[in-house]
Amino acid sequence: MEKTKKKPAAKAVETVEKTVETPKVKKDTWEYKDRNYYLVGNQEPLTYTLPSKHNRKYPLVWFDPKRGYERELRYATNQESIFVDEQKGQVTLKHIVFEMGHLLVPKEKRNLQEFLDHHPHRSLIFAEYDSEVEAVDDVDQLEIELLAMNAASEMDVDFAEAILRVEIGSKVSSMSSKELKRDLLLFARKNPHLFIELANDDNVHLRNIAIVAVEKSIIKLSGDNRSFSWGSNDRKLMTVPFDENPYSAMAAWFKTDEGLEVFRSIEKKLK
Repeated sequence: MEKTKKKPAAKAVETVEKTVETPKVKKDTWEYKDRNYYLVGNQEPLTYTLPSKHNRKYPLVWFDPKRGYERELRYATNQESIFVDEQKGQVTLKHIVFEMGHLLVPKEKRNLQEFLDHHPHRSLIFAEYDSEVEAVDDVDQLEIELLAMNAASEMDVDFAEAILRVEIGSKVSSMSSKELKRDLLLFARKNPHLFIELANDDNVHLRNIAIVAVEKSIIKLSGDNRSFSWGSNDRKLMTVPFDENPYSAMAAWFKTDEGLEVFRSIEKKLK
């Protein structure tokens, strides 16, 4: 009796699951909003035209860190991209004009906003108005004004005269104490940085003492502005170094051992 041959077992078919990778879509992080731009340095010309395409006189390129090279920029109203190598077909160019130092770009003109964002003149010729940054700047300015105003309010008349003399000259000699205080406060509010600089400068007070002493004939400045002497006996006190302001030189001399004695003597005579 023949034996029935067994059929070989069917080989298991291996099923390989192919994983299809979904291409990653780059997330668009651009914030759609109206943007204001202004010319730096408080410039407000009637009109100012910003270069909008690359040329030898105004090279407009932006370094692309991902590609590793500079890419040419061009603003075209009929193109989505601001890069020349991505623009296709004919392009429609348009001037970018600041009026009275300002330019408003609505959110619908994204390509213009992106062009300005990549423009090499950004922060050099123009900048975007940022309310938060402006608020910080305003706070800093108000704080320095407050500091200057408080210092001016507490300053004695003699020092106030010394500072104002730098600003308005010999006119301070005929001003009353109220006028001095008023003008000092106005000066501190108008130019707080310069005021604080002068208030911390010892030479300002010393220079003023020298000027007042000359005005009251306690000391004399020679006609050629080359030397100081006592008004009472013409005894020479000091020689002004060449090409220096005589009163600045006198203020520096007051700090020397010999000059300190003269300064003390002048202070007593002024009282």
